Amino acid sequence: MAVNYRAELVGVLGDPVEGNPTGVMEEAGFAYAALNWRYITVKVLPGALDDAMAGVRAFNMRGVNLTMPHKINVLKHLDELSEAARLIGAVNTVVCRPDGTLFGENTDGKGFVQSLRDAAIALEGRSVCLLGAGGAARSIGVECALAGARYITVINRNAARGKALAQVIGANTRAGAAYIPWEGRARIPEGTDILINATCVGLHPHGDECPDVDFDGIDAHMTVCDVVFNPVETPFLARAAKRGARTVDGLGMLVNQGCINYELWTGEKAPRDIMYTKLKSEFGV
Repeated sequence: MAVNYRAELVGVLGDPVEGNPTGVMEEAGFAYAALNWRYITVKVLPGALDDAMAGVRAFNMRGVNLTMPHKINVLKHLDELSEAARLIGAVNTVVCRPDGTLFGENTDGKGFVQSLRDAAIALEGRSVCLLGAGGAARSIGVECALAGARYITVINRNAARGKALAQVIGANTRAGAAYIPWEGRARIPEGTDILINATCVGLHPHGDECPDVDFDGIDAHMTVCDVVFNPVETPFLARAAKRGARTVDGLGMLVNQGCINYELWTGEKAPRDIMYTKLKSEFGV
């Protein structure tokens, strides 16, 4: 009897990709479910995405993640987008369908929203303040609005990006939205229920850095979140906790978006506990 040694391939394309932990978590899930799947981490320079996507098709890969700088440029290669990915204008997950078409999704914001649900934190009717307007911030802002947030305030140094994100949310969801310039120390709007650092400030190897925020505007009724997952306990969260706020770290978002990827690609329920445990061990939690 012939033995089938062929593995199904998924992976991540980006630059830089060194230290990307997604493969560790996905491989742990595949191994637990006894799936002969492999997750490869591939450095793809900015000008090489067209060739890389041709390779995805040529290798009959089941899907890929996209990280910087390819989340927008990949759109031209896709046949269909989810509603959220269309509004966000960027994709971090591609599913290669059996008929050869490519479907684009953005799982960052969905992973974040699920991390709030895991912590029993409701978004419905809440006022959200978002620090940043880059790729992660766009995904989180749109998904929070779609999940029922009442109002989204975007604070960002780049006015064009900040205004664009607020406009997308206000025009395409039921949530109200506004942009506030980030000039000097950011002041948190009164009435904010959920504050989110959606910037990369504080990410390893700059784990001692903290977004320039007026922490006097944070109090015990607020939930403060960070998308940074390495280190897990960021200075931003530590300072918010000292003000009495409830905090949510970036590890939950990371594992939840990984689980969504897993299920989109394999069609099977992700072994979340296994994947989460593997991530925690990677970061010494």
